[in-house]
Amino acid sequence: MVGFEIGAVPFNPDGWGPPDTTTAAAASPSFSTLPSNVPFAPFSRSDKLGRIADWTRNLNSSGRPNNPNSRNANPADSAFDFSNDDSFGADDDSFRLVDKAHNHPSNHRPKFGPRWRFQQNRSQLPQRRDEEVEARKREAEKERARRDRFYNLNRSGGNNPPRRESAVFKSSVDIQPEWNMLDQIPFSTFTKLSFSVPEPEDLLVCGRLEFYDRSYDRVTPRNAPRLERFKNRNFFKVTTTDDPVIRRLANEDKATVFATDTILSTLMCAPRSVYSWDIVIQRVGNKLFFDKRDGSQLDLLSVHETSQEPLAENKDDINSAYSLSVEAAYINQNFSQQVLIREGNKVSFEEPNPFANEGEEVASVAYRYRRWKLDNDMYLVARCEVQSVVEANNQRSFLTLNALNEFDPKYSGVDWRQKLDTQRGAVLATELKNNANKLAKWTAQALLASADMMKLGYVSRVHPRDHFNHVILAVVGYKPREFAGQINLNTSNMWGIVKSIVDLCMKLNEGKYVLVKDPAKPQVRIYEVPVDAFENDYVEEPLPEEEQVQPPAENAEGGEANAAVDDVENKEITIEA
Repeated sequence: MVGFEIGAVPFNPDGWGPPDTTTAAAASPSFSTLPSNVPFAPFSRSDKLGRIADWTRNLNSSGRPNNPNSRNANPADSAFDFSNDDSFGADDDSFRLVDKAHNHPSNHRPKFGPRWRFQQNRSQLPQRRDEEVEARKREAEKERARRDRFYNLNRSGGNNPPRRESAVFKSSVDIQPEWNMLDQIPFSTFTKLSFSVPEPEDLLVCGRLEFYDRSYDRVTPRNAPRLERFKNRNFFKVTTTDDPVIRRLANEDKATVFATDTILSTLMCAPRSVYSWDIVIQRVGNKLFFDKRDGSQLDLLSVHETSQEPLAENKDDINSAYSLSVEAAYINQNFSQQVLIREGNKVSFEEPNPFANEGEEVASVAYRYRRWKLDNDMYLVARCEVQSVVEANNQRSFLTLNALNEFDPKYSGVDWRQKLDTQRGAVLATELKNNANKLAKWTAQALLASADMMKLGYVSRVHPRDHFNHVILAVVGYKPREFAGQINLNTSNMWGIVKSIVDLCMKLNEGKYVLVKDPAKPQVRIYEVPVDAFENDYVEEPLPEEEQVQPPAENAEGGEANAAVDDVENKEITIEA
């Protein structure tokens, strides 16, 4: 093997590493032949051996670090710093270190070219102080509106969807300047109320019922029958004080408060409502009458009221809120008559239909005048409706008949023709989201009438742009109390709302008032109105003298109660498409 001479290695008696140059030359004569001017950084034995040259330090044109106060700025490391000086030649612009190429400004490229120019000039156009203040105010207002929107969610039991932002609703009645607002009640107070009432008693049952056709329980979208029209059958939407039976019961002093199931259900489900509605309240003597105006929106059925998708505002549009309400009322009436056995036995009750003339063909309906005890000295009488009856094991059961309508699957996102067979629960869940108030009112009316079953029909348009022709896709039955539990409808809370409104109105002076749902906020307002308010809406000709209201007798018992009710000619309301 060829030998390898290490050479003279001087000994350093003062420490570790090579000795000083003078000491090494004195100790070893051959040390002067070693290479000179070799950079060396002194270090301690405890230091870790790292890089021998730092190529990543950021140097300025003078070859010094830009940040001398940094923790890496060690004076001993300056021997390893690289500086690009003129000794490399005139062509130094073409010389670039590979590791530092990404830091050179020439390699910085904007991610989006045109936008880069505006970003460069942004610092040259500072925003004015007043513009900054306005921008901050707008952001604060948006944030405040968002918090208010989530705080004032239109919910009852936590299941209702939030109020739509873009939709602007109008009041159901024109608020006149001379009306005096007495109080306003937010819905948040309604949800905390609770009141229990005993089982009601039937004072009188009027009308005639037809039997339900059980074959409609087997209807599917594949064998969907057409919805028929019943133009010859009359439907009555008579208010409280126009009802001759209620007038008779009031004269007999059977109760203190009088209403209908439509009005009571509107009050009971008020926290779920979004559209505006109004109820006329008359206080005469010790009696209280809840009425609706003739042609009131309570005669119609809302569609997509609690949906987040706003409907068209143009009444000429077939998918506007008003057009759909009229269409839904038309569908509901015809459906309630089509699913009956029209040729066969009928169930007649104590008295005939109180609103029909002799020989007139009327719809299948029974009116149950029922009385609830609200207090020791306070009773409530309401007219409740059922539309059909079934008989099994010699036992009769009353039914309510209502129809949900599909006008365009694009609005709900669920196509009934495809989902009713396989995912009926998903269809019902969508309807509970979009029509929470309407379904709750139907359930409340079934509970008030003590109906044994409520039948819901699923009716759809033949074509989304044809609002005259419809088909029945399915009919499903539910027990009212079980269905109320599914939709989180609390009976005690329903009666708590009614009891609170009754107690408030009983403290008022004699006169006429109107309870209005605020179109923009979840609250109701009560106004004191003139005695002749709304009279022009439904009185078209003078009443006979014997039917006109007489002044109450001061000393006659019950005289004030007799003067409470206006003997107005019964009104017959038929809704046509």
